Amino acid sequence: MASAERLRPVDLAREHGLSTQAIRNYEQAGILPDAARTPHGYRTYTARHAQALRAFLALVPAHGHQTATSIMQAVNGGGVEEALKIIDESHAQLLDDRRTLQAVENALRDLTPAAPPGPGVTFIGPLARKLGIRPATLRKWEQAGLVRPRRDPQTGYRVYTAADVRDAQLAHQLRRGGYLLEQIAPLIEQVRAAGGLAPLEDALRDWRGRLSARGRAMLAGAAALDAYLRLATDTNGNPLTLDSV
Repeated sequence: MASAERLRPVDLAREHGLSTQAIRNYEQAGILPDAARTPHGYRTYTARHAQALRAFLALVPAHGHQTATSIMQAVNGGGVEEALKIIDESHAQLLDDRRTLQAVENALRDLTPAAPPGPGVTFIGPLARKLGIRPATLRKWEQAGLVRPRRDPQTGYRVYTAADVRDAQLAHQLRRGGYLLEQIAPLIEQVRAAGGLAPLEDALRDWRGRLSARGRAMLAGAAALDAYLRLATDTNGNPLTLDSV
């Protein structure tokens, strides 16, 4: 398909099973470069627009819709270097997520059956500081059943035992892994009952699989974006190559 070939919105849409309105929305959002207009006001696209759409749709599973949009907006605005910075940050986040998964696995290997509740070892403020979260977050987790501190009969303060601290740490790590509170609660309940790693093996396997899928998607997204950069031009009509940034 030659870059000068005129394409209609429906031509771009059909390739991906999209609506023509979606194509117009993508153009309006800056995901696609501005389209030329016929004398009658109809949009016309080229192979460059088609590749921009392919690049965006390949970037979405790799980086998420919002980040993929920012990447394409940067490229179409002439900011290839900014786009590459966004991609680097997304890769860094994936690496951080992998490290978080490793930390969860390491923490779970050290889990031991919870001892019967004994004297409290900490309060909500110190525990929140230890985890780097707000006390309100711990209260929210308590409402969701993730932690079950007892109350001091004299002061009414929440008192966290060693088992409560373990549950809070596990909840914190799983939240960093992208799990929702309603997904974490039954896992922690299973850990309380079983006192070990086995109930979480499936969740960890799924988490690892999702990280691997993101990594593979990043490779596909990079290839599609590179193909677009070879066709893209800036607002002055100059090629947007890596040498031009």
